[in-house]
Amino acid sequence: MTGAGAPRSAAGAPRRNTARLLRLVHEEGPVTRAELTRRTGLNRSTTLALVGELVALGLVHESENPAPGAVAPTVGVGRPSPVVRASADVVAVAVTVEIDAVTVALVGLDGSIRHRVTSPAASRPSAPEAVAAVAALLDDLAERMRPVRTVGIGVSIPGTVRVEDGLVRYAPHLGWRDEPFAQPLAAATGLPVRVANDANLGALAEHLYGSGRGVSDLIYLNGGASGIGGGVISAGRPLSGADGYAGELGHTFVADNGIRCHCGAFGCLETEASRAALVAVTGVAADDLPALAVALDTGGPAVQAVVDRQVAALATGLRNAIHSVNPEVVALGGFLGTLLGHVGDRIVTAVRAQSMAAMADRVRIVPTALGPDVLLRGAAEIGFRDLLDDPEFSPQQEVTTP
Repeated sequence: MTGAGAPRSAAGAPRRNTARLLRLVHEEGPVTRAELTRRTGLNRSTTLALVGELVALGLVHESENPAPGAVAPTVGVGRPSPVVRASADVVAVAVTVEIDAVTVALVGLDGSIRHRVTSPAASRPSAPEAVAAVAALLDDLAERMRPVRTVGIGVSIPGTVRVEDGLVRYAPHLGWRDEPFAQPLAAATGLPVRVANDANLGALAEHLYGSGRGVSDLIYLNGGASGIGGGVISAGRPLSGADGYAGELGHTFVADNGIRCHCGAFGCLETEASRAALVAVTGVAADDLPALAVALDTGGPAVQAVVDRQVAALATGLRNAIHSVNPEVVALGGFLGTLLGHVGDRIVTAVRAQSMAAMADRVRIVPTALGPDVLLRGAAEIGFRDLLDDPEFSPQQEVTTP
């Protein structure tokens, strides 16, 4: 993992402004040069020079064609402002590690997922096995990586991760405790590596590109093979906590006399609302969410009883989180999004029924917008971090552990 955090101080304001423009183009999609001038408050000549620098670095492209569906502002009479697009040929490697598979994707600076490969696991992988699987998948992608510029690796892990050095403190579903991940993967690949909790990355991705776009306060909950993960965006920034462990909403207490959780407590949200229980009662494949949606809609009393229990648990967990964070949007992914699609307004109605007056009046509970790509997009964001902080960053710079 590289030690880079902010643009190097010696670079001064010009470097910071170049990074600012690059981040805008990366996060906002194709944007006119005139809009960049307006958004940054820079003058036209400065914007022109900075965009030229980014073009020379191969990070963006300019064209006279307006972005699809957008009206390009004009510069003078009849002169369309050129459109600036992030390059698809500058990529971050996005990695997701789950109990049943390791997935690697090449994600372009423009947000496109260029290539994706998955290595199924017959049993949950150890940390060294997961590192080896990522390295092997990158070897498989070697031909596809030659034409592109790879700037870093971002890894999504279903557990608590010490973000400064990528140490996985505890990933219960994987069976990992205090497992180094960033440093071994950097050593195996020669690329800088950042590692973070999967739900925190999902929250970041939905905030930037999905159902939370334009929203400053967001709660993200995802239900999958590794239980329920949660992430929070507060005042437009990820809520990470002192060590990067904030947002473990799956371990919110929701039920008296509840099921014992692997964390040692009873009645945690992820034990009371679980994909396993829905799969068991419906008989569908664990990873087939469309089939689960059909089974919930056509299920009988036994299915409905499980649904009712899970809705009650989820509403209580969300009530707790909403009282703490006061979000504008709650985004539900994985099987939780499927459950939301089945019950509709029942969840928000149940949340409001047990919340303080005004706390949940404005909150919207919606499905995630990025679907199965959400964790890859989030992982790519931390893979791009060094480049976004310093557009002249090169992965050939020394890779160290801070």
